[in-house]
Amino acid sequence: MIEKFVKEALAEDVGRGDLYALVESAVPASAKIIAKSEGVVAGEKYIDILAKLENFSIRWLKSDKQTFLPGDVIATLEADSHTLLRCERTLLDMLLHASSIATLTKKYVDIVKPYNVKLLDTRKTRPLLRLFEKYATRCGGAVNHRMGLDDSLMIKDTHLKTIQNLKNYISEARKVIPFTAKIEVEAETLFVAQEAMEAEADIVMCDNMTPAQVEEVVALRNEKYPHILLEASGNISLETIESYAKTGVDAISSGALVHQANWIDLSMKMD
Repeated sequence: MIEKFVKEALAEDVGRGDLYALVESAVPASAKIIAKSEGVVAGEKYIDILAKLENFSIRWLKSDKQTFLPGDVIATLEADSHTLLRCERTLLDMLLHASSIATLTKKYVDIVKPYNVKLLDTRKTRPLLRLFEKYATRCGGAVNHRMGLDDSLMIKDTHLKTIQNLKNYISEARKVIPFTAKIEVEAETLFVAQEAMEAEADIVMCDNMTPAQVEEVVALRNEKYPHILLEASGNISLETIESYAKTGVDAISSGALVHQANWIDLSMKMD
């Protein structure tokens, strides 16, 4: 799947062929990937496949999950000039996209780490880029939430509108979903959270609650349902995430890791 993605990314950029190569003959060449801003590396696995497909060598001086500073050399490349120049944009786009997500993710992770809270990503990813973007959040230190609807059963507010009896629904669901699949219920109030716990959900998501409201759910869980995991989610930012981490939840999920990641600055320089 990754190889197919890399092939299609390169084909999108190259089109019918690199017009530069029509004039100049190929010569032996080398290049460096240089950081112009600080960040976290992500994309190594994808670019290694690109190197294999296009027959250029790459030596990583900074690997996935490692941090870098302005001026650091991320990697060095060797091949003929046609190959390096043909692959430049595809290589940089993959590295920039993934590293930008990893960089923002690490900022969130660093805030919640002292509270022993897991940071989770979400399914708010760009179409057909979920595998790539969730790989990038892992490089930043996050834990993947479900990859798709078949991973676990999440009962959201939209689902609850169609369910007459939550306890009965969950009881029936356990008869048909995979044995290893967990059931999570989204709750926007303490009342719904309690209903989900009484219905024996595995996880309750405190969605769009204030930290004070989440604390109430945590207190209820700790008193009566200590085996149930709690997740906080909904419009959680770098400025507010610490207040949620302090509530005692087990995890915090955020779509911002992907959709709020601004591109860092990396470039390729020919030697």
